[in-house]
Amino acid sequence: MTGAGELMAREIAEQPAVFDRILEHGRADIGKVAAQVTAAGIRFVVLAARGTSDHAALYAKYLVEIVLGLPAGLASPSTMTAYGARPDLRDVLFVAVSQSGGSPDLVESLTTAGQCGALTLAVTNAPASALATAARLHIDVLAGPEVAVAATKSYTAELLSLYLLVDALRGGDGSQARSIVEAARVLVSDTEQVAAVARRFEGVERLVVTGRGYSYPTAREAALKLMETSYMSAQAFSGADLLHGPMAMLRRDSAVIAIAADGVGGTAMQPVLNRLAELETSLAIVGSGSRDSATQKAALRLPVGLPEELSPLAEIIPLQMLARELAVVRGFDPDAPRGLLKVTKTW
Repeated sequence: MTGAGELMAREIAEQPAVFDRILEHGRADIGKVAAQVTAAGIRFVVLAARGTSDHAALYAKYLVEIVLGLPAGLASPSTMTAYGARPDLRDVLFVAVSQSGGSPDLVESLTTAGQCGALTLAVTNAPASALATAARLHIDVLAGPEVAVAATKSYTAELLSLYLLVDALRGGDGSQARSIVEAARVLVSDTEQVAAVARRFEGVERLVVTGRGYSYPTAREAALKLMETSYMSAQAFSGADLLHGPMAMLRRDSAVIAIAADGVGGTAMQPVLNRLAELETSLAIVGSGSRDSATQKAALRLPVGLPEELSPLAEIIPLQMLARELAVVRGFDPDAPRGLLKVTKTW
């Protein structure tokens, strides 16, 4: 028998070791994949995923467009699987991201993309899966067996693997990513700041998570984790979108988590933080503490000095911990969420 959320806590705590394993044992294979992508003369990238992996794909979209200067888009798998579309995908890299590699629509989408001329790449935690087998290229994210229902270490393993692929495509050696290992060690051990925010948000039923740039995928992933573990109504918005209509729904009984890591995205969040400071809504800020806010009564601090490209790997960790802690203090077991099963088995 395990205590409530013990499996999820254990896998959250494994993330520094997973990062270290990817950097030590995964970089060479990722470099080989990058060499084949470079040789193919790719001009466009399409990414396909579901659930948590969809947020990893969105992170990769930002990386591809910002770092490589290539257009990138998120696929709508049903256009090929349900509607029978057969787009011209010559000079396209089609990347399917899936922890289990077992999603039938992703397997069909990737297979069809290959038939339409795309170079296909699967990014999974299951090298023997149907998706990995169907793809021309494969990256194993090396997360190891993941048993908890809520995906944690497999998500950040996808992020790091996708970062290393993009870094290799620009001619990098991945060395900049070494800093994320120690940052993750610091974050998984800092339970006090997470517990403080959980106590403040314990009775909240309506929550918004917001961020810009690289942090927007983090906002979406955090909202999903909060919904599936604590059963609260959690929505994710880009900071730019939140400033428009959605801001009107924030009331005294609502709460906001604003992600403002150092970098361009964090700077772009400052008008959002200023507006939130005028409201009575409870606010927690995820960041290094360099952003001033009169309402920063609760904070999830990040280590300073992380490159913005890598910040999503760090900023999601305290939010995973918060999702688990909130579930437990609200009397739920995040290892056995209501109505959910581990559909993305990776062992």
